[in-house]
Amino acid sequence: MPQADDELKQLSQILEVPTGKEWECAIRLLLRLMGEDPNREGLRRTPLRVKKSLQYLTSGYRQDPSKILNRSFTHVKHDEMIIVKDIDFYSLCEHHVLPFFGKCHIAYVPDKKIIGLSKIPRLVDTFAHRLQVQERMTTQIAEAINAHVKPLGVGCVVEASHLCMMMRGVQKQNARAVTSSMLGAFRSSEKTRAEFLTLIRSDLAS
Repeated sequence: MPQADDELKQLSQILEVPTGKEWECAIRLLLRLMGEDPNREGLRRTPLRVKKSLQYLTSGYRQDPSKILNRSFTHVKHDEMIIVKDIDFYSLCEHHVLPFFGKCHIAYVPDKKIIGLSKIPRLVDTFAHRLQVQERMTTQIAEAINAHVKPLGVGCVVEASHLCMMMRGVQKQNARAVTSSMLGAFRSSEKTRAEFLTLIRSDLAS
């Protein structure tokens, strides 16, 4: 496939001296390796579109969780569990670069401060918009809240459908993966953990 070989050489040269065309060149090469003609009408702008799409879907690498969680409120006295559930997310599996998507449920028991509710979905997107595995993403979300908010405890449950299982491989359309990370009171107190899981159970069972 001589055209693909030429584009591979071109890509190697570009990567040595970045010109801003790395994405398009790489995607054009992938299209050729698939057996397509990137110059045909329907594909001419595909490298640019894929570039913009992937840059958005991996924008979490350029976001800092500490900056998202850095503003807190200490004048609000609240010592009961705070839950934000049904947070929709979309991510890319790092093994096949195929989407997995679902819902994230997060709770924490504040100690001396609380954070704005909108910061929690933003934190989820920060970790979801990277090449991920669901297990690691779940842990990262819980650990970020634990480190920067310092609550008495934090719990995170993620349920997701994975296109790498639905479109290829085992091709199981209705299988969903559920992962959890429990820290502090959510790990040590069965009552706290049970309260959290009860409040989100209707979502997990639906």
